[in-house]
Amino acid sequence: MKGGTKKVLITVKTYPNPSTKYEETVCVAGIDLSTGKWIRLYPITYRDLDDNQKFKKYCIIEVNVKKANNDHRPESYKVDTDSIKIIKCYDTKKGWKDRKQFILPAKSPSFCDILEQSIQHDVSLGMFKPHNINFEYKKAKPKDQIKREAAYAKGRLFNKPKEPIETIPYDFRYDFYCLEKNDCPGHNLMIIDWEIGQAYRKWRSLYPNESILMNKFKEKWINEFCSIDRDTYFIVGNTQRFRHKSFMVLGVFYPPLEKTSKNLRLF
Repeated sequence: MKGGTKKVLITVKTYPNPSTKYEETVCVAGIDLSTGKWIRLYPITYRDLDDNQKFKKYCIIEVNVKKANNDHRPESYKVDTDSIKIIKCYDTKKGWKDRKQFILPAKSPSFCDILEQSIQHDVSLGMFKPHNINFEYKKAKPKDQIKREAAYAKGRLFNKPKEPIETIPYDFRYDFYCLEKNDCPGHNLMIIDWEIGQAYRKWRSLYPNESILMNKFKEKWINEFCSIDRDTYFIVGNTQRFRHKSFMVLGVFYPPLEKTSKNLRLF
């Protein structure tokens, strides 16, 4: 792979998605430490990585990349997964200070601004402060099982044998307004981060009653991530095919609110 080496602080990983070309991929994004800007790393077949390469969020990885020539979004880079090396990982000590030093400078004024930049400049990743946040869910449309099975059958010829990833039978969404945009019309975006898929897999047997199960999600994705003592940001990204019409919440960045902060939190 011709290109170069980058060090990237990983901020989001999406729930694995079957792929007819790669069997299964995880969309990974973070901060390019050489530029301080957002970067998308694709494709990453995360479950095929060696154990010493399976990075977590808020780890810095070193990886060989090149600009994706079939993806015109400026943040998209193709990855040589064999080159992935974990450099270091940052914990939540010191009020998330180590994480914030890299991530907060990359924030945008609002999601409205990210949408405008998407239309004008193909911007496809960003982070902003939301408010008036609500958590929603509904039953997901049935997935095409034939295509899923075909993707995994093809992948078994080249990758490590693995069971197909479980489909999540719900669509989870955030409904919100932009904190720093007075005339924000409001937005409603699907949540596709790794954690929400894993939470379903863990909680479904513990809470077989749907109402109780969904309340657990609300407790986590609203009461914890978006509580009044958290400095909450949404990290969003879109798909190549539909660009600015397909933004989704890839993750939530929620460091504790500093006591001296003058930020207003309106819920």
